[in-house]
Amino acid sequence: MRFPELDTSRRQVTRRGFLAWSGATGAAVWLAMAGISETKAWASPKFATNPFTLGIASGEPDSTSVVLWTRLAPEPLAPDGSGGMPQRRVLVQWEIAEDEAFRRVVRRGTEIATPELAHSVHAEVHGLRPAREYFYRFRVGREISPVGRTKTTPAPGARAPRLRFAFASCQNFPSGFPTAYRHMAAEDLDLVVHLGDYIYEGSAQGSIGRGHLPAAEIFSLADYRVRHAQYKTDADLRSAHAAFPWLVTWDDHEVENNYADDISSDPAQPPEQFLQRRAAAYQAYYEHLPLRRRSLPSGPDLQLYRRVRYGELVEFHVLDGRQYRDDQACGDGLVVPCDEAYDPDRSMLGAEQEEWLLDGLSRSDATWQILANQTVMVEADRDP
Repeated sequence: MRFPELDTSRRQVTRRGFLAWSGATGAAVWLAMAGISETKAWASPKFATNPFTLGIASGEPDSTSVVLWTRLAPEPLAPDGSGGMPQRRVLVQWEIAEDEAFRRVVRRGTEIATPELAHSVHAEVHGLRPAREYFYRFRVGREISPVGRTKTTPAPGARAPRLRFAFASCQNFPSGFPTAYRHMAAEDLDLVVHLGDYIYEGSAQGSIGRGHLPAAEIFSLADYRVRHAQYKTDADLRSAHAAFPWLVTWDDHEVENNYADDISSDPAQPPEQFLQRRAAAYQAYYEHLPLRRRSLPSGPDLQLYRRVRYGELVEFHVLDGRQYRDDQACGDGLVVPCDEAYDPDRSMLGAEQEEWLLDGLSRSDATWQILANQTVMVEADRDP
């Protein structure tokens, strides 16, 4: 694919040029979310193997709604990123009930899974009751998914005597087994918060037989899809997703190590190529996690910072510390100390998100304010 000539002297011009180039692709993604796809319908889908290999998940809870997620992938590690699905749109049914046996179903619906979004499903279920436990499942053709469990939050201002949540971050597939998720799934939690590095983008293979796929650093949408799918082949991760609603945010490895806004950590990589990579990574991130439609990416941009309230007790402020930040100071921290690090005009959140955060903290009357933040917030002496 040939890129347009772009003025790289200003970041905003670079992004604007990229968005002009990617407008048709972005429009196709938005249409796919609405169930509008140029592909033919698969009227009677039949699968040789289980299409729910990547599991199910819920997320983004509030007092009356939640997001239910799955992705159809009978061959999850297919190198083309298709998950073994044909280039056809598919109807996926979902239902949510008050009991695990589904005798008291309270909501049902149908979503259209399209190849443009890797046959992922993001069902936003409304009309639920506050502070309630629910069970959910999906069906496509004759195949029925495992059953998941989720919870809504207490109503705004309602008394909430306690909140049990866990957080996780930095799960590097080749480096070890995430057995902590097995222990999480056995707990009675209300929420799991993932603070970034859900995948790693590099070529590391490790020494425990869990080498990355593809076996190289990833750049394309197909490669990011395969990498996300590989992480979800871990049974413990799938079990934690199925057991509780999740809130997620990212750090750097969902795209590239140490990137900052639209600046690659590789000085040899042209800005327009990095924005193409970021757009692919952001789309794959959306496709594989239980995010609301408001987080559907538009080219290399994705709205991720947001708030979730648990009655009068807690307000979570979920932060995005990568998409708007200034470039890392001091040569990515390799040459310290340096004057640049103390420049008061530098920002990790960007002006708009910082104003949003400060306004939310000042206005909230919740007992506890929790920042779902990716990075350390103090100086660290790494060579005492």
